[in-house]
Amino acid sequence: MLEINENTKLIDILDKYPWLKDELPNIDKKFKMLKTPIGKVMMRNADITEMSRRSGMSVDEIIKMFFELIENH
Repeated sequence: MLEINENTKLIDILDKYPWLKDELPNIDKKFKMLKTPIGKVMMRNADITEMSRRSGMSVDEIIKMFFELIENH
């Protein structure tokens, strides 16, 4: 399993678990932007901290969300 912390790049998570890209909008509609051209560019540089800032979810909530999605898949 990939180590996920506040510095983990979103692109690294999606490279290992590409199906997450379809699951994230179900968690928060703000993640729908990942499928837009701008979202694709942004996810190359975004880390968990940036996701937290943009979504309003805490870093811990996002990390927990990823672990739960991965475990339940």
